[in-house]
Amino acid sequence: MSDLFQKTPAEQAVTVSQLNRRVKSLIEKGIAKLWVEGEISNLARPASGHLYFSLKDPSAQIRAAFFRQRQRGPTIGLKNGDQVLVFGRVSVYEPRGDYQLIVEQVEPAGEGALKREFDRLKRKLADEGLFDEEHKQPLPTLPQRIGVITSPSGAAIRDVLTVLARRFPAIPVVVYPAAVQGDAAPAELVAALGTANRRAECDVLILGRGGGSLEDLWAFNDEALARTIHASTIPVVAAVGHEVDFTIADFVADVRAPTPSGAAELVVPDGATWLREFETRETRLARLAGRLLEEREQTLDWLSRRLLQQSPQATLKRQAKWLADLQSRLAGAARHHILGRQSELRGLVSALYRASPALRIERTRSRLAHAADLLESRIARLVEVRQHRLSLAARSLDAVSPLATLGRGYAIVSAADSGKLIRSAADVEAGDPIEARVSEGRIAATVIATHED
Repeated sequence: MSDLFQKTPAEQAVTVSQLNRRVKSLIEKGIAKLWVEGEISNLARPASGHLYFSLKDPSAQIRAAFFRQRQRGPTIGLKNGDQVLVFGRVSVYEPRGDYQLIVEQVEPAGEGALKREFDRLKRKLADEGLFDEEHKQPLPTLPQRIGVITSPSGAAIRDVLTVLARRFPAIPVVVYPAAVQGDAAPAELVAALGTANRRAECDVLILGRGGGSLEDLWAFNDEALARTIHASTIPVVAAVGHEVDFTIADFVADVRAPTPSGAAELVVPDGATWLREFETRETRLARLAGRLLEEREQTLDWLSRRLLQQSPQATLKRQAKWLADLQSRLAGAARHHILGRQSELRGLVSALYRASPALRIERTRSRLAHAADLLESRIARLVEVRQHRLSLAARSLDAVSPLATLGRGYAIVSAADSGKLIRSAADVEAGDPIEARVSEGRIAATVIATHED
């Protein structure tokens, strides 16, 4: 601090550029991005595509720059006098020292604010579970009475009543009047819903109105109304605006209809379809009744015959027939028994005859005679076969007998002293006594000499 007072003014001075730079830094760091509402004036559209304008209210104004690269959507429609919401950051244009708003987004003031409020409430109620399917109540198939919560002078009530009268005119309708537009509308709609639930005279409620702008439909974006719909013990059908319109009431209701007429078509069936179904069922019922009647007639006829069969007269007839059958069966059984005994007696007589000793002796003699004849025949045959075999063996033996060989002029020579057969000249020497056996007799001799072939 002492150094500051010791410097001269020239030494303490900063340039204008430095000052503007400091101011820019302080403003940009100290003020975050924000929404600003105001009226457009002094709008300029240079060839660069950037937009420059002033944003003012009755007491002040600020310059704004909307650069081309930030522009999204139909910004070409902006004009002087438009009331808008501008989102951006505050900055300083250093060359002139002007502070200005650098715009990033522009929305119409009224609708933009309502849209943000709509999104905020929608997120809040969704987080609390008011839109969950598990809380949705099913609509009755055929309601006994229908409640309509809407303006009694609007087009919606006429559309609903017209459709209900065309589809199912027999169902009564209760109208719970309430304003559907303006500041008082949310409270009146809540009160009408409370009255309908308290009286509990209807099976289903239609809550709705005809089409309009976002501001016109804003009563159906009320938080209290949404919570009253969620707490309703009677199913609620929301039919607000046209098919493209969505309100908080549509999300929290049990069923959303695109239009009031569509809601009327949802809550009641088509009477013509039901009449056709009734006719079909009547035809089926008549056919089933006719079939059932035929079955009952057949059952009655069967029971009548059965009753007739169980009468005393029928019983006596059946028993008389039964006795006659027994007599016939008894006579047949007696005849069968007698025939069986006669057959058995004949068998015993035949068996006794077959067991007689005279018959057995006769049969034995016959078998012995036959056996003797058979034995004599077999012995003669056996002797003949054996004689033939003996003759064959004799001839075979004679063919290989040494005597037959001797008969042809051969002799068997053996040593006279040892009886050893002489097969070679080398077996004897000159002077050895030998014996030769011929066909008829024996010859004693002495070896004079030997010769080998």
